[in-house]
Amino acid sequence: MREKAVVVSVVRPDALSEAQRSLDELIALLETAGVETVDVIVQKRRKVDPAFYIGKGKAKEVAELVEKLGVDAVVFNARLSPKHVRNLSKVIPVKVLDRVDVILDIFAQHAGSSEAKIQVELAQLQHRLARLRVDPGALSRLGGGIGTRGPGETKLEIDRRRIQARINRLKKKLQKIEKVRRQKTKQQRYFFRVALVGYTSAGKSTLMNRLTKSNFKESEQLFTTLDTFTRAAWIKGATVLISDTVGFISDLPAELIAAFRSTLMVANEADLLLVVVDVSKPGFERDIEVVERTLRRIGAGDKPKVYVFNKIDLLPSQYMLERLKDRYAGEEVVFVSAKTGEGVEELKEKIYGKYLEWRGGKPPVHHSYNRKREDLKGGNP
Repeated sequence: MREKAVVVSVVRPDALSEAQRSLDELIALLETAGVETVDVIVQKRRKVDPAFYIGKGKAKEVAELVEKLGVDAVVFNARLSPKHVRNLSKVIPVKVLDRVDVILDIFAQHAGSSEAKIQVELAQLQHRLARLRVDPGALSRLGGGIGTRGPGETKLEIDRRRIQARINRLKKKLQKIEKVRRQKTKQQRYFFRVALVGYTSAGKSTLMNRLTKSNFKESEQLFTTLDTFTRAAWIKGATVLISDTVGFISDLPAELIAAFRSTLMVANEADLLLVVVDVSKPGFERDIEVVERTLRRIGAGDKPKVYVFNKIDLLPSQYMLERLKDRYAGEEVVFVSAKTGEGVEELKEKIYGKYLEWRGGKPPVHHSYNRKREDLKGGNP
């Protein structure tokens, strides 16, 4: 049976539209996590309460609503401080979670490879260790379900020292994985490398399949891809290595960025970033801002970029598409539908042009991805 939750959001009076967008996104995140949103409570206030986030009186109202509706959790559309969690948990009789807990839960459910599982567990433990430092009993009240899933769920009751020891072991494992990844990167540095980056559910995996003729999982759910996959694409005789990456989201937890550092390094190592944007989404410009801010956080902000405005088949009219093209005329933007293939050939031309720039104008040599040194930058061994 699906879990049920009440969502709580604190909204500044001067930021209503942005707050609604964030709230809708949290509800979508909960849906992806398998949780039904039963009710939404929005409180307008200029500053959050330092002790209870929403104030003690409002917290008591939420507690009464929770008992009336029989829900399993209260989810706050924010990153709660350990103090907030401690105080709210004393008043609200069910799990008190925040936006970070939901994102970590989704990552835990979607982690497939050993590397992804290690990265998720590391992020979970780092996030929960901060709460354990403030309130040793906070984790024991979580119970099961959302907020407790993942590789680290059986370790939530261990003490601070053992949690820290586990974190250290996980970091060492990741260091070994990074070493192997660096060795693979040395083999790939002779090839033109392209990384697909973008907001979660922008259509990166669909575009990856279209460009490389692969068959990776495609889904409308958020954070379907947690691992980095690299495949070769042959564009006008040139071998191009294309990598799909984990999607970004607003307020992406710092723990996840730190834990997924080795995975996100693909963007740092790429010769070209394809920033995939769901242009059918209202306010997609905000997604672009989030992606660019995240790229700067991981040190890839200055990489060459082409913006791929995807899902043009979902735009309500051809007129809207023409207006967007006029608006972004002269920019490094290509309009495509990864689903139908419209515009993909134009995108390939753009990638090929960047490839030629990378080779100093020299045409591609005939080669195979398995032959490591045939496509050297500039054509020299």
